[in-house]
Amino acid sequence: MKPPADTTLRIAAVDFRAVHVNARTNWSFVRVRSDAGIVGVGEASLNGYEPLLAAYLDLLRPRLVGAVADDALPALATFAHAPAGLVANAIRSAVRQALVDLRARAAGVPAWQLLGGKRRDRVAVYANVNRATRDRSPAGCAASAVAAVASGYRAVKIAPFDGVLPEALAQAPTRRAIDAGVDRVRAMRDAVGPDVHLMVDCHWRFDEATALAVLDRLAPIGIRWFECPVSEQPHAHAALGRLRDAAQARGIALAACELQAGVDAFRPFVAPRRVDVVMPDVKYCGGPLALLAIARLAHAHGVACSPHNPTGPVCTMASVHACLAAEDVATLELQLGESPLARELVRGVEPAVAGYAYAGAAPGWGVDLDDAVMDAHPYQPVPPGLDEQLG
Repeated sequence: MKPPADTTLRIAAVDFRAVHVNARTNWSFVRVRSDAGIVGVGEASLNGYEPLLAAYLDLLRPRLVGAVADDALPALATFAHAPAGLVANAIRSAVRQALVDLRARAAGVPAWQLLGGKRRDRVAVYANVNRATRDRSPAGCAASAVAAVASGYRAVKIAPFDGVLPEALAQAPTRRAIDAGVDRVRAMRDAVGPDVHLMVDCHWRFDEATALAVLDRLAPIGIRWFECPVSEQPHAHAALGRLRDAAQARGIALAACELQAGVDAFRPFVAPRRVDVVMPDVKYCGGPLALLAIARLAHAHGVACSPHNPTGPVCTMASVHACLAAEDVATLELQLGESPLARELVRGVEPAVAGYAYAGAAPGWGVDLDDAVMDAHPYQPVPPGLDEQLG
């Protein structure tokens, strides 16, 4: 549902801030201020690419400042063939998040109301423990899973295949790295028992044959889903479909599509059905309205929607509001335990409770960035996560 047109909000300023979280992570935010002084916030986190995010916003800013907010929307379209790639789509998605927040604040209503109203009062969440797990031994991964369960989560995800790259699958070090990844998952299962869902994220590290071999090794351990095993480029679509069939035969769902941008980019994965779960990310896919449209598309084709959300607190709240308003959402990802800044940086956020996230009645996303905390944690360069297959 598209919010009604608003011809009164005019954009006066757009700014970018990157906040240093730890040696691997920065959170990147966009704030849009109206000529009435109301501020909306969005998130564009893309580790290692912060200077490019800021530069792209500099290029985009002249098309935004001075424009009526609704008139700026055509400049914020996201699509798979954007010349500036994921950098452009991240900034455009973040501005769209900020405009939803801005409009909801101007109207004095929570964003979920502007997005069409609540279809549910809470959304189930699962814990991504990958970035919080600095001890990458099987015991360290098991400890992270146990901590997540102790916090009330009944589903836990990790990306266990450190150091595996598609170009080196035949090499002995890669085979040892795959063995280590399987050992991590097995240790997590042994630690949390059979009733906790485990999800395994592969970050596109495998070819079809290797993915199938890994799937065979993970199936006896008992995992809920197998995520992003191979490339999602067109040349790999048929392989992805075959892997989905193989996973289904083993009682495992296939999840994918966390970096896809724009509703049309999701169509090849749901019709024909090549995955069981699509994972739109509100900070890449085109913002909250695009996420809602993707959820509708997935629902129409019998595919689950579980938004990708492994980053900061603004993206989390934007995702929660969208999930509450979406036609059908299976679960939402939360990055667990990466940094206490998740609570220090924003005011108004309550942590997930007993495996569920909620949104109240505060206007917009219900969060405000704390400038003093941002000033105390200024941007520092971090490794480019996607280049290093760290996700």
